[in-house]
Amino acid sequence: MKANCTFFPIVLGLTIAFSTLSSAVEIPGKASKWNGFDRRDFVHEGLKCIVILPKSEAQGRPWVWRARFFGHQPQADIALLKLGFHVCYCEVGGLFGNKEAVERWNRFHTYLTHEHGFSVKPALEGMSRGGLIIYNWAAANPDKVACIYGDAPVCDIRSWPGGKGKGKGGGGAWKGALKAHGITEAEAVNAPVSPIHKLAPIAKAKIPLLHVVGAADKVVPVEENSAVIVERYRKLGGEIKVISKPGVGHHPHALKDPKPIVDFIRKHTIGS
Repeated sequence: MKANCTFFPIVLGLTIAFSTLSSAVEIPGKASKWNGFDRRDFVHEGLKCIVILPKSEAQGRPWVWRARFFGHQPQADIALLKLGFHVCYCEVGGLFGNKEAVERWNRFHTYLTHEHGFSVKPALEGMSRGGLIIYNWAAANPDKVACIYGDAPVCDIRSWPGGKGKGKGGGGAWKGALKAHGITEAEAVNAPVSPIHKLAPIAKAKIPLLHVVGAADKVVPVEENSAVIVERYRKLGGEIKVISKPGVGHHPHALKDPKPIVDFIRKHTIGS
């Protein structure tokens, strides 16, 4: 009887240890380096995916989910890697944040959280058209988002690629956006397919937002995109901070010194 009592905690300890190890199983894929960090490129359920591994990961496996334009202006991502975050990417190009894009992200999120023990609530990062998927996915999964960082984000397809306001529009991308969402140009006037229409569940979940914008952006005009988000989100009781860069257009994205972005993401994920 005494031997059995001793054996049980040993078995329990081994079970817990095995469970922990299995949740942190090695990320598969082609191995390479990215800005000095280990990179894995792989295909999961037909989806092109990338995961950048920190040299020493933070507790809870926090991660930044990059939407579109992976590797562009990476200074915030690099700083977060140094803090122990993973940086992850799943291809949704040409889908303009539609239902298929959201479903792709659902599968990728399940894979990383269930099979690799990643935090259930990543920080979402979207530059330009990447704003469409980060907001539309967050609206469908408000319980799975720590915070949102949008950089000159597209928040209304009528503005970009539609070009129905002051912006230049996206040329042939407009037809692609209409096709992706299954709507006509006439239906696009009122179709609730853009981030500006989907803020209620995000605000209800109290997800903090950060937008970095160029005040002179003529591609994704602030007044047609981020300014609309600010007005509507605050009316819903949501928290949003905007960093505006005077005289700057759509490019360059991000900030030379990424500290405000890094501090925002760190505060709302690992809490310090």
